[in-house]
This record gives sequence, structure tokens and C-alpha cells, in this order.
Amino acid sequence: MANTSQSLRRAALLVSAVAVLGLTTACGDGSGTVSSPQTQSGTAAPAGGDPSADGSGTPVSPSSGSDTATGSDSTSTSSGSSTSSSSSSGGSGVTGSSRCHTSELRADVGDNDPGAGQENFPIILTNFSGRTCTVRGFPGAAFVNASGTQLGANPVRESGGTVTTVTLKPGQSAWAGLTFSNPEISGAKTATPVTLVVTPPDEKDPLKVTWTNGTVPVSGNSSSVRLTVFSAGTGA
Repeated sequence: MANTSQSLRRAALLVSAVAVLGLTTACGDGSGTVSSPQTQSGTAAPAGGDPSADGSGTPVSPSSGSDTATGSDSTSTSSGSSTSSSSSSGGSGVTGSSRCHTSELRADVGDNDPGAGQENFPIILTNFSGRTCTVRGFPGAAFVNASGTQLGANPVRESGGTVTTVTLKPGQSAWAGLTFSNPEISGAKTATPVTLVVTPPDEKDPLKVTWTNGTVPVSGNSSSVRLTVFSAGTGA
């Protein structure tokens, strides 16, 4: 009986030893020794996965550019010069050599025709060239002081007017209305311009007219200055 117990004990010890040996071999490199954990080299994607990144973590800026608008009515800038804006077209439609260019025109401001608290002045363009040409749409306009700084906002275009092509033979004129509320009635803040800068439709170069008609509204209540499209004549 004692021999049988000893035999069973030896058999159990032998089984345990074989099991331990099997585990050691499974975690090793085949030589009976345990190998170190393995790592793989690689490149991690940038955090956030920003497709505009250049790989250094710095976003890549898009290439810059600028658009130069050309075409219809001109808008005067604070320096008294003008730039054109095709998005706010009021004139155009007549292109090429038929259009009157700034160098062929003279600008004047006619007499005030006040009414119902409004001051109304015609802006007159006269063709002094030796050829027939046309104007169509709104002028660009701005009041400026002696240093050339614009006073007030750009004039607002009156809606509802009929845009027509005005043909000017040498010596003939077209006019557009410039109107604003009398500041003494509206209570708007005022300034006294030295010059009215006028840009013909579809042109970039302005004409300058000496302003002799006193103060104009530049901010506050009813300070908007308004323009109408050109019509034939002088507005008298």
C-alpha cells in the first residue's frame, strides 16, 4: 500500500514538471529561453487627422490672391480715388469705344432745387470730345475735405429708376440726381466738403468738382446721400 502511494506521488510530480516545461517553451524563442517583448517601428498620424497639416503639426495655409473688380459703377474711396465694382452694376451694357471715358467728359454740379426737406442737385457730365459717346447707369460720387478724406458714407442708389443709354454728341450733357435731407431738419451731423468726386459709369478715373453748396450730412439721422441714374439734359 505504501509502495502504491509513493508511485502515485512520483507520477504527479512528473506530470507537473512536464507542464511547466511546456509553458516555458511556448513563451521562448525556441532555444528554451524567454525572449523580450517585440515592438514595431512606424509613423503615427498627426493628432486630429487635419488633412491640411504638412506633417510638422503646422496647418498649411492656402495660397493667397486678390481679385480686382472691374466693370460697372465706381465707388469712391476715402482717399478720393475710385475703384470699380462689378457686383453693384447700375450702368454698363454699352461697352467698347461707344462709352464716354473720363478723359472725354467734364463734370459740374447744377443749382439746388430744394423741396419737402430735401436738397436736390444735378450732377452733370458734358461730352467735350470730338466724337459721339454714351453714358448709362449711376455715377460714383463722394464728398471729400481739403486733405482728400471722404466725408460720410458712400451714396445710396435710388431703386426704381429706369436705366437708359444716353447718347451724347459733342457738347451734349447727361445728368444724375444727388439728393439728401436738409441737416437742419433731420438733425444729422454735418461737414463741409471742399470737393465732390464724380466717377462716370464704367470708368475708374474720377473727375473733381469744387463744392460750394455748404454743409452735407455725414452721420446720424437721415444722413444718407442718394443718387439716381443718368438722364439726358442738364436737369434744369
